[in-house]
Amino acid sequence: MTVQPNKAIVGANAFAHESGIHQDGVLKNRLTYEIIDAKTVGLSDNKISLGKLSGRSAVRARLEEMGYDLSREDLNDAFARFKDLADRKREITDRDLEAIVSEQVQLPEAKFQLRLVQVSCGNASKPTATITLLNTDDNTEDTAVSLGTGPVDAVCEALNKLAKVPNELIEFSVKSVTEGIDALGEVTIRIRRDNKIYSGHSADTDVVVAAANAYVNALNRLVFSEKKNSIHPQFDNLENSEKNISI
Repeated sequence: MTVQPNKAIVGANAFAHESGIHQDGVLKNRLTYEIIDAKTVGLSDNKISLGKLSGRSAVRARLEEMGYDLSREDLNDAFARFKDLADRKREITDRDLEAIVSEQVQLPEAKFQLRLVQVSCGNASKPTATITLLNTDDNTEDTAVSLGTGPVDAVCEALNKLAKVPNELIEFSVKSVTEGIDALGEVTIRIRRDNKIYSGHSADTDVVVAAANAYVNALNRLVFSEKKNSIHPQFDNLENSEKNISI
């Protein structure tokens, strides 16, 4: 007979921990909140469910299990993004954590930071986007409103008004990172300027917000590359390759 999860002592929930205090205690010593080993009753291991009640130690432990070794500062940034997502999604999966970390480490220097994304659209209205962008060079915030053929197009138009960085959008793709109605949508955007291609990635439960963040990431890559006078790794420069070969 199947044992129900909430069965005392031997049920799966007896070894599941959602509270941050419980998770920290179990990670330090299982006996803190578990009177017996989960394997004694036929379970493979205990379960630490990551959600809005989880603490920093549980997130750090899960990231280390996944192979991520983050510094204290990077962990603080990742945990802040984790808490923001946990407020909108009940349970955070490993794939969610991968999306959080991969988005965080995309670019070391960001000239533009997204502050506000607000979109109005429908079958009887013109898609309109309101965007507020922070320019870290002079620490100023500007807001722009644009119309588009769809919500994402309106967002991109507004960002181009604010960034004032000429570019051509050549790719926009969306895919689901996790399953369910509250799944993360991962957006990839590629832009081109002077035959060089720059990409941006982002994940969010709202694909329009993810698209805005991805576009900002791509713009930051473009600006960063031109500032350093370097080629983006994803762009194959034949001339440089020939020089390296000759050397």
